[in-house]
Amino acid sequence: MDTSKLRAFVKLCQQDPGRLHTEELRFLRDWVESMGGRIPPDARRFRSDDRHWGGESERWKLEDYNRKDDKDTEESELELDNEGVVEADFEGPQEMGDAAGEVTDEMIDQSNEYKVKGLDALHNGEFQKALELFTEAIKLNPWLAILYTLRASIFIELQKPNAAIRDCTKAIELNPHTSEPYKWRGKAHRLLGHWEDAARDLTLSCKLNFDEDANAVLKEIQPRIQRILEHRRKKEQRQRRREQRREERKYRERVEKMRKARAEFDKAKKEEEARKSAFTPFQFFLGEIPRRAGRLRTIPGTSVLNEILGDQEILAAMQDKEIMHAFQDVARHPETMSKYKNNTKVMNFFSKLTNKFAI
Repeated sequence: MDTSKLRAFVKLCQQDPGRLHTEELRFLRDWVESMGGRIPPDARRFRSDDRHWGGESERWKLEDYNRKDDKDTEESELELDNEGVVEADFEGPQEMGDAAGEVTDEMIDQSNEYKVKGLDALHNGEFQKALELFTEAIKLNPWLAILYTLRASIFIELQKPNAAIRDCTKAIELNPHTSEPYKWRGKAHRLLGHWEDAARDLTLSCKLNFDEDANAVLKEIQPRIQRILEHRRKKEQRQRRREQRREERKYRERVEKMRKARAEFDKAKKEEEARKSAFTPFQFFLGEIPRRAGRLRTIPGTSVLNEILGDQEILAAMQDKEIMHAFQDVARHPETMSKYKNNTKVMNFFSKLTNKFAI
């Protein structure tokens, strides 16, 4: 068989797992998940251009995504046909004999006599009498597995499935290689509605020794088993989707934190650039201060500059081209101050600076 195309397809999927999230390959995703596999998240859904970090179109809508996740967690109840299911019996455990006691040949003979009488009563439909006779046989010889199996069959007729299960389990402990205990325990589980346990025991019984009766019961419960398996498969798929969404949500939350951090960084950067832009004229002015030191009583320090930069009126005035032109002119040539004495706007600005620099 030529597998080159399949290998090429697998290689493409390894390079770009997002291909598996196309609608055309939904059948493949469902098959992989039904086999217990896991499809990686579609990374393309998480990509965003760094140029649009702050844009509304790039923001993850986590609330909507969480609501979708919550909706997906809703699970439908499994409804099965419980026809033939009986109420469980909760009577005390039946007599199992003394396994630690010594069994003599005479006790074995007496036990066999009770077994024969019990079989006669069973064939005659005298279930209660047969139950008592098999119990006596068990008390005399608690090591004979067939006695527990026979009594279990009577418990099934009396619709006491839990008692039947106890007897069959004991018989299997004594001899796990015979089919009858599995058959009757499977029937007991069927009466209780334990469909998977019933199917398991009945299947094993037919494997050990095919029996039409056991096979008929197995076929009768098979549709229920299929529904149980399908329900479980869907439940597991929902669980995998929830886990995948949780991982995607965590990824989205990390991306959202990164976006916010980037936005805060950009905002701080812009504020810093604006501050530096506003500080540029003062840098020029301070460059002229050493030349005019004789005219100053003090050289302004950092606290003075901070005070200036914190004054919104001064910062607003510095956006005025006319004021900045006058400011640079006077910084270079202080003697030109007189030509601005009639310009109220410029003189108010210089007055504020004079107070700040104590010129």
